[in-house]
Amino acid sequence: MNATDHPAPPWQVERWFNTSRPLSLEALRGKVIVLEAFQMLCPSCVSHGLPQASRVHATFSAEQVAVVGLHAVFEHHAAMTPVALEAFLHEYRIAFPVGVDRPGTRGPIPQTMEAYVMRGTPTLVLIDASGRIRHQHFGQVSDLVLGAQIADLVHEAQSSTQASMQARDTVLGCGPEGCALPA
Repeated sequence: MNATDHPAPPWQVERWFNTSRPLSLEALRGKVIVLEAFQMLCPSCVSHGLPQASRVHATFSAEQVAVVGLHAVFEHHAAMTPVALEAFLHEYRIAFPVGVDRPGTRGPIPQTMEAYVMRGTPTLVLIDASGRIRHQHFGQVSDLVLGAQIADLVHEAQSSTQASMQARDTVLGCGPEGCALPA
């Protein structure tokens, strides 16, 4: 487990599945993002990472938490084509959006995987509502630990939104009895 706090780099995705439009960190701002980096031929991804991401997707509100898959291929490139990935996502009933990481420019490591300094797959990254990486896990992470971390980030986002609304209301002259006209 790696707790951190720095801006999340933009995703370098060449193709999306399970979404009608490309996704970006900016488009998901305000939500906690659970980014699951995987390879369809990675045993731990198939047995643990993707099922866990699917459970998170089914458990948390889509208004608060966005689950996004990142197919980050750094080996067996010829076997892991977009056609094979599309069949894999269908067969394993992966319902959340999945982006295909752009191939590396300096070697086999895909661009987003390199930007996030991932050590391999599966890697799970938690990005807070303001776009900062807060946790990064390589390998398996306990459902209880992950759930607590997501809940903390959701609570933090809600508290931040409530504080912003209270500050706005104060500036506008609003109180419990209503909003007064400026004097």
